[in-house]
Amino acid sequence: MDLGSGRHGSESRFSVYVEALTAALGHADRAGPFRSYCTGLLLPGPRKSVEPMAARIEPARVQAAHQSLHHLVAKADWSDEAVLTAVRQQLLPGIERHGAIRAWIVDDTGFPKKGTHSVGVARQYCGQLGKVAVSLSIANDRASLPIAYRLYLPEPWANDPIRRSKAAVPDAVRFQTKPQIALGQIRAAAAAGVPSAAVLTDAGYGVDTEFRDGVTELGLLYVVGIQSSTSVWAPGTAPLPPKRWRGRGRPTSLIRRDPKHKPVSIKELAQALPKRAWRRVTWREGTNAPLVSRFAAVRVRPAHRDYNRTSPRPEEWCLIEWPKGEAVPTKYWLSTLPADTRLRDLVDLAKLRWRIERDYQELKQELGLGHYEGRGWRGFHHHATLTIAAYGFLISERGAIPPSAPRRRSPIQAPPLPRGYRPRGSPNSA
Repeated sequence: MDLGSGRHGSESRFSVYVEALTAALGHADRAGPFRSYCTGLLLPGPRKSVEPMAARIEPARVQAAHQSLHHLVAKADWSDEAVLTAVRQQLLPGIERHGAIRAWIVDDTGFPKKGTHSVGVARQYCGQLGKVAVSLSIANDRASLPIAYRLYLPEPWANDPIRRSKAAVPDAVRFQTKPQIALGQIRAAAAAGVPSAAVLTDAGYGVDTEFRDGVTELGLLYVVGIQSSTSVWAPGTAPLPPKRWRGRGRPTSLIRRDPKHKPVSIKELAQALPKRAWRRVTWREGTNAPLVSRFAAVRVRPAHRDYNRTSPRPEEWCLIEWPKGEAVPTKYWLSTLPADTRLRDLVDLAKLRWRIERDYQELKQELGLGHYEGRGWRGFHHHATLTIAAYGFLISERGAIPPSAPRRRSPIQAPPLPRGYRPRGSPNSA
């Protein structure tokens, strides 16, 4: 159906989009506030918390609009998973018109916060006081969309019944590491029939052996960042076989290593590679120039605690980036892509993680992902879900334009001010 072009066409498409999502909210009376909240997120403005949005959406009745939006985001009992599923179902056909889904991208993002009462606030890995949320996005070369989003609840929070009660943390939520949260999101996506693709992560998740094993058990491939200290068996080497039983004691079936036969760190392996192993690869156009670096890829066996196994781990790719002019390699990945995968294709997929960085940039800077001011578990997740819903409409409108393309005006326009409008608290008419 052709809904026209220009501003009026965008608003018509926005109405159709919102209507398609409202069934997931559970009650018809949530449709109006849902539309208003998404409109407020899409409109220009420095702050996307409830009261400033209410003032932009309905300047003549700010208090009533504020109450309506606040109830939707902080109080109403609707399912974040159901709404995110509806967003995915609306967007997926359009995204796949530009190519199959190539990656499931795992990442997390932080929100600096003061105080200790807002749900999940603690000292994070960067030392800053704040909260962190874990997300899973689907992506191809033209677009990406977050499909799962959950707050990481630090262990002191998870085990504190008083703080849990005040923030209304659901009883079912228990402490999980960020890799455990991400693996749960991946399992849910696989069970929901999301088009399968390789899982991409940074080293914060890739170093977790259980996470990698969990991805493999689901039948999914991965390209995951790892640290330079990660231990592997170099090409052509493997653990020693179990000791031969000589008729005394309990026979052992565990593979072995010894001081003369042991794995090496990824960094040691990279520095020992011959010069011919390194190739210059261009993976995409950047803002000002093509993105180019030096890479090598070799087949290795991950060695983390494999002395507790009865057989060596299968061979995987170890991808290494060593930019020209750098004293040491800068990035490392493990990948279960097929053994005949070309180096260029390995690099291209590993570097597709840039899309999640673009997602978070827009979600935070344009749509106010981090602007929610409430303290509760429900409000934090509802606001994120509504922000992703609004972002989904932007994806459909912009056609997933690259960051270097010209920016468009907002597809949704603010309502005109009523005649004689007087801002709240102002002694004079505007």
